[in-house]
Amino acid sequence: MKRIAYRITGLNILMIACFVLLTSSTQLLPTNLRITVLNSLGNAEEGVTVTLYATEENYIEETNPVQEAQLTDQKGRVTFTKLDPKPYFVVARKGDLDNNGEGAETAPLQEGRMNKVNIVIQ
Repeated sequence: MKRIAYRITGLNILMIACFVLLTSSTQLLPTNLRITVLNSLGNAEEGVTVTLYATEENYIEETNPVQEAQLTDQKGRVTFTKLDPKPYFVVARKGDLDNNGEGAETAPLQEGRMNKVNIVIQ
């Protein structure tokens, strides 16, 4: 009988610990944003400079980026990590190609997930 009581107590403690972890303000998984840059033909673009901004004003002025600009890899991707779950503004530029006025604002990011966005440069 004591064994059953110990097991029930142990399960209760485990359930309470899980509940506290899941409902605490501490984020277990980071909120990330993977951006894939495509050209007008739909092909991935390598070597595109991608910059992320928190506000439209910063985006327009191209000041105060959220993190350092990144260059896309062979698959046309960059990943920004540990972001707040909110919308962001994106500037993608390679030579005379950019996304000016073409899908520059993301949807609000989902917390604790790898959010994915495609950006087209022309």
